Amino acid sequence: MINEQIRDKEVRLIDDEGNQFGIISSRDAQKMADEKRLDLVKIAPKAKPPVCRIMDYGKYRFDQAKKEKEAKKKQKTVDIKELRLSPSIDTHDVQVKVKKAIEFLKNGDKVKVSIRFRGREIGHSKTAVAILESFANDISEFGVVDKAPKMEARSLVMFLAPKA
Repeated sequence: MINEQIRDKEVRLIDDEGNQFGIISSRDAQKMADEKRLDLVKIAPKAKPPVCRIMDYGKYRFDQAKKEKEAKKKQKTVDIKELRLSPSIDTHDVQVKVKKAIEFLKNGDKVKVSIRFRGREIGHSKTAVAILESFANDISEFGVVDKAPKMEARSLVMFLAPKA
């Protein structure tokens, strides 16, 4: 709440320099804020009596927005990159996918490796598990298995995370 929105009879007042005035009527506090051409802002509404501060509210909100923007810039988002394999993939093709996975892990992204089964290929799920295990061994220097290979519908899925 700011300025005329404050309906309390008495407030504990802090001025714009951080000095405490003690408990005064909200009308007097509002007059002091108007004299300094600043806003009266309620900063602790649950206190008895509520704590109000004299400040430039527009500048305060601008500074808060600026801080949030800076915090957002420093935040690292983790993306999940997906690599699709087939149960009948050749060893060289697996190595190409391993290089791509290592590149993703170096960038700090998680990698979802999935083997999609079509038609009767689902009968060869043991070879697919072996492919994923060898894939995990190949990238073990740069990442770890976040979630072990697991069947999801007609796919075998494994998640890899970068090493900390």
